[in-house]
Amino acid sequence: MKPFLLSLSLVLALPLLASPAPAHAQAAAPAATAGKQVLESGTRILETLQKRRAEFQKSPAALKTYIDSELSSSFDRKYAAQLVLGPHGRGAGDADVQLFADAMTENLMQRYGAALVNIEGKPRIRLKSETPLPGNRGVKVSTEILREGGNPIPVDYLVRNNGGWKVFDVMVEGVSYVQTFRSQFDGPLRQKSIAQVAADLRAGTLQPQPE
Repeated sequence: MKPFLLSLSLVLALPLLASPAPAHAQAAAPAATAGKQVLESGTRILETLQKRRAEFQKSPAALKTYIDSELSSSFDRKYAAQLVLGPHGRGAGDADVQLFADAMTENLMQRYGAALVNIEGKPRIRLKSETPLPGNRGVKVSTEILREGGNPIPVDYLVRNNGGWKVFDVMVEGVSYVQTFRSQFDGPLRQKSIAQVAADLRAGTLQPQPE
């Protein structure tokens, strides 16, 4: 998985649904709502990155503020972190899980966020399909990132209704963000506490690598 593609895919999925969805919405008509929001929000994010390219290139702080403001509302980083932690998260306190979630997301965006404003051409998103996940876990929204002079990049977003549609996993070219990091964090989490691993992430001494 190319790191900048994962960062791009996460950012494209940011503002899936600004207002909370009714509790019955996921069961009643989840796919159409989620798919529409992925397409509309992704298009808006791409346009914003293009329009503010010069500003973001000059000011990494402005880019970070923009990304953080969007991620805080629409990426279900805590649930994603629980999936990444797997058995290491059993019995862990909410504070430790949140600490790990924030550190993991911030580490990724700090390392690869700048690549978002250096994408050549004018990429756009095409919605392919929307499929309910087993066990009423949410919806898989399948898309393609279309690039000038390049092959389409398949990107699947796994979203669930948690006070609104939120992304909890991204699959770029079939490779899962959650599964990749779950494998890579297994070793460190066997040796250190969740809080210690989070501290290593913040300090930059632990660097997960999207495949």
